Amino acid sequence: MAGVLQGVRVLDLSWGIAGPMVAMLMADHGADVTKIEPPGGDPFRDQLGYKVWQRGKRSAVLDLKNEADKQAFLALVKAADVLVESYTPGVTERLGIDYATLEKLNPRLVYCSITGYGRGTQDEDRPAYDALVAARTGLHWEQRGWPEGALNHLAGRDDPFPDLDIPYDWLQGAARPGPLFPSSHWPSLGAFFSASVGINAALRAREHTGRGQHVETSLLQGAMAGAAGVWMRAENIDAPGFDSWILGSKAPKGQFRAADGEWIHNWVPNPRFIMSASAGDQLDASPDLTVQNDPDRFGTGPEELLVMAHYQPILAEAIAKFPAKDWVEAAAKAEMTMQNVRSAEASLADPLFLADGCVVETTDPELGKLRTVGQTYRLSANPSKPGSHAPRVGEHTEQVKAEAAKAQAATAKDAKNPKLKAPLEGIVVLDLGLAIAGPFGTQLLSDLGATVIKINGLYDMFWHRVHIAYMANRGKRSITLNLKDPRAMEIFHKLLAKADVVHHNMRYDAAERLKIDYESLKKLKPDLIYCHTRGFETGERAGLPGNDQTGACLSGIQYEDGGMHDGGKPLWSLTSFGDTGNGFLSAVGVIQALYHRDRTGEGQMVDTSIINAALLNTSYAVARPDGSGFDRPKIDGQQYGYSAGHRLYETRKGWLCLVAAKPAHWDALLKIADLAGDARFATAEARAEHDAELAAALAGRFASDEAKQWFAKLDAAGVPAEIVSEDFSLKLHENAEFQKRRWVTSYAHPHVGKLDQIGLLVDLSDTPGVIQGRPMIVGEHTQQILAELGYDEAQIKLLEEQFAIGFAGMPRMPPRKAA
Repeated sequence: MAGVLQGVRVLDLSWGIAGPMVAMLMADHGADVTKIEPPGGDPFRDQLGYKVWQRGKRSAVLDLKNEADKQAFLALVKAADVLVESYTPGVTERLGIDYATLEKLNPRLVYCSITGYGRGTQDEDRPAYDALVAARTGLHWEQRGWPEGALNHLAGRDDPFPDLDIPYDWLQGAARPGPLFPSSHWPSLGAFFSASVGINAALRAREHTGRGQHVETSLLQGAMAGAAGVWMRAENIDAPGFDSWILGSKAPKGQFRAADGEWIHNWVPNPRFIMSASAGDQLDASPDLTVQNDPDRFGTGPEELLVMAHYQPILAEAIAKFPAKDWVEAAAKAEMTMQNVRSAEASLADPLFLADGCVVETTDPELGKLRTVGQTYRLSANPSKPGSHAPRVGEHTEQVKAEAAKAQAATAKDAKNPKLKAPLEGIVVLDLGLAIAGPFGTQLLSDLGATVIKINGLYDMFWHRVHIAYMANRGKRSITLNLKDPRAMEIFHKLLAKADVVHHNMRYDAAERLKIDYESLKKLKPDLIYCHTRGFETGERAGLPGNDQTGACLSGIQYEDGGMHDGGKPLWSLTSFGDTGNGFLSAVGVIQALYHRDRTGEGQMVDTSIINAALLNTSYAVARPDGSGFDRPKIDGQQYGYSAGHRLYETRKGWLCLVAAKPAHWDALLKIADLAGDARFATAEARAEHDAELAAALAGRFASDEAKQWFAKLDAAGVPAEIVSEDFSLKLHENAEFQKRRWVTSYAHPHVGKLDQIGLLVDLSDTPGVIQGRPMIVGEHTQQILAELGYDEAQIKLLEEQFAIGFAGMPRMPPRKAA
């Protein structure tokens, strides 16, 4: 069978990271993608990541300022389904290829714009490099967090433990104060995930309305997506259970160096396991040390920081007794979330990844055999695999021009529902997800108009009161069911009969035991869309507990973000896309499965994993089959940045971020810094040879004045620069423009009072997203949902009394059985 997007024609006019990745993902699933390049080719082609992000595409060089080429392009537009562009706002209007113009030529066109800060915003003309967007939004500060933690920071409160001095040796990341520069391109990655959801939602909506629409997102919204967990503000952060001590810079994160010098990450650390297993001369990882529901695990309350500070040196000493490999094997036996930290290239050499298909091996005409990220989600009825190697500049120009000459305008189709309000209006989703990865995916579906019913267990209240659970559970209804009770399972089956999608991330063997696996449920509902998300690839690790941290270890994220090739320490970023990236991929897969079902009536299974999302995050790297890599930019061990012209600098007051990307930028920068006459820095080659000296010279200059003074000079001279903001997040929820665009949202919550959150991550012009309400409370809709299913008050009361169901505020403990 062909990929789900077979027959979908895509014109890719984007460059950089986000747009090329969006078009790549569509090509991976069957779309016919043509990359339109300017004369001379895409100016970002020297990125190693382009070997990945341009795969499966054709390349045609068209000069859109040349009338003949422009007419050829417009002919292609008439027959296209999707266009992706990343021009600075206003450029497409000047070229005559803006959405308003092209929509008249092809009303069915889905036109996606990816900008830096959004079209029509006050910052729309700011330079849109990832590092600069991260600086302007303060994302560099969020990599390790604030001393007082995320909740206190946004509430304007001081550090609750000001006298607790934790050594940098115990903390992740560089042993210095200040913001950190990660290797991961978080703003672009957030824009990529958001645009992918938006485009597929628009294609699905088009099946019902007959119309295309304008899909827009930005690197700013991408930054918001990454920071959704730490840019959440609550009126009453002292509400019982609403804790998250981990989101602070003073908190150790469970990273330890083993006896062989390798690092492992254990999250959440369990003192009983580590200390008991390491007590002897050999590791003893008896299954009796399993940590499931272990009371010795660290909790989430703010006071847990004191507990972990006590245990950190003790655990570090214990881990240091044995090599990383032995610890990982022991953790697997004990069902611990622990993995070793390795480079991006090492991850691509993993034979388990290759066997799964999340890493693939291809042959590039220039570099030879390569390992790259492979399939990132699977559709059982629409199997597909990544396409061929990236094309040469203009490799298909003549072929594409010939097609343009013969192109026929797209044929209009009858609309099934021309008044569709949101892309997933009318779709019902049953969410059995845990923690973040599963629930975040269904929250995205809710934001697109789906009715999401959360199937909670009787004892889910603890997790759902934790701060980070709020970021993944808005806009849902909650019913509490004890699925081990046949009467609760009967309720579930009644809900299933009315549902379109079942979505979860529990271990699949647990779903099989409960008889809620795909094979069991499709017998009851053959057209069901069933989505399962995992921690790891299929194979030996499939049954292990996985999380954002283990994915970041195995994929290379922590290694690269920590500058470990240069002696740095691992960094688990607080703005990462492991759990949430998995959620994005699951949403894309579900929407595509619905798109397929709309056309064929056929249901199917969708699956993806945290590892898949993590490998996309490090897809800027490729490797040879033996795990050796190629030259590419890497950050330094102190996490200042990539090079003297692309990094952070501390000034007399505040921090600056520079991205000198062009010769003109360098000319102006060296002049301002009084270094224009230095032969060591006169050419690109000389600057590369003397990079450390140049960085030191610039650091000395910038230390002489405040960041705002340097920024004014650099900005006036056209040097891309930003002050690393320390207060962007503090002003975020008062920004009237963001409120109007629904990029931020607020509601009253019965536990924490006024709650401010990140809102819509992608904008759709014809069927806009919706925010359907605050994060749910476990069981708050149980009675209402059961009444809708026909249960009367007496039946509901009996089910509650016998612990088959639960309400908000539950559970009471069931009575003990007699001995």
